[in-house]
Amino acid sequence: MKGRLMRWAAVGAMLAGLALMTLLVAHFGIAEVGHAIAAAGWTCVIAISGIHLLLVGVMGLAWWLLARHRSGRGTAWTFIWGRLLRDAGSELLPLSQVGGYVLGVRAVTLRGVGTAIAAASMVVDVTLELGGQIFFTALGVALLVHLRPASTMTTPLLIGLGAAAVAAALFIVVQQRKVHLLDRLAERLAQGWIVAVAVGAEAVQREIRAIYRDGAGVLGCFTLHTATWLASALEAWIALHLMGAGLAIGPVLAIESLLYAARSAAFLVPNALGIQEGAYIVLGAAFGLPPEMALALSLLKRARDLVLGVPALLTWQFTEGRRLLARRSIAPP
Repeated sequence: MKGRLMRWAAVGAMLAGLALMTLLVAHFGIAEVGHAIAAAGWTCVIAISGIHLLLVGVMGLAWWLLARHRSGRGTAWTFIWGRLLRDAGSELLPLSQVGGYVLGVRAVTLRGVGTAIAAASMVVDVTLELGGQIFFTALGVALLVHLRPASTMTTPLLIGLGAAAVAAALFIVVQQRKVHLLDRLAERLAQGWIVAVAVGAEAVQREIRAIYRDGAGVLGCFTLHTATWLASALEAWIALHLMGAGLAIGPVLAIESLLYAARSAAFLVPNALGIQEGAYIVLGAAFGLPPEMALALSLLKRARDLVLGVPALLTWQFTEGRRLLARRSIAPP
């Protein structure tokens, strides 16, 4: 019953976000937004999709660094594929980000990685990625203060940044102790996703502690995630450049860092529908970006998600379908 309510809540949030996104586009002019998108063209979609695919590969390597000594038959490509599927599930399916995380763990376990190490490395990877994002957001706030010292957004952003840092620290502490969070994660992994062997919370915690003892892996993972956060601003800068916006890389980096902070705060809304568009309008206005260009940038990013995510999910569906048919063909009548 609780799971059903959560699914309906996710669907409701998705529909509300779609409605908000539609209203924003209609309010600021469908023709104007369409003109900005047309100015960028398919060249822009292909360019930012290629850059983002490269960044996904780097993020997959960051995940693999945490599990490289205990991943069994899982190679770096295994974790890159898992990361691609994890992002596709989070961005395109009517689920919260947790659904994408479970999908990514499922993907790597099918390629020979133990369920406990897959789940544990994912938990630590998410934590270190959050740490990199906090650094990215802090840089964005610093740029906002430097470029727009009179902005009224500075104080609430600093408060939110401090809260995020505290939350990340608490999350790391939680991972070191026996708590019901890991029990629920283990249960979610063991049920509903056709996991062959149920993973126990104790096994996940042992792996988490072992991962944190691997200083080189943890540092490498954090460094790669921080680098990908910084490089992600390049996608937006290229898109805006092709649309004719004259923003330098500094303001774009500030906008992108604060945008992803807003997306993280709205993690319960699938793909931050409506939230991303509203945040782009508000943040873009602080740096002189017209709202139609801000909305066009958001829609171009959603096109990028479709270009990368749909083939990944179709491949996943085909793979799972083959496995299901194989299981049925050998099952006794």
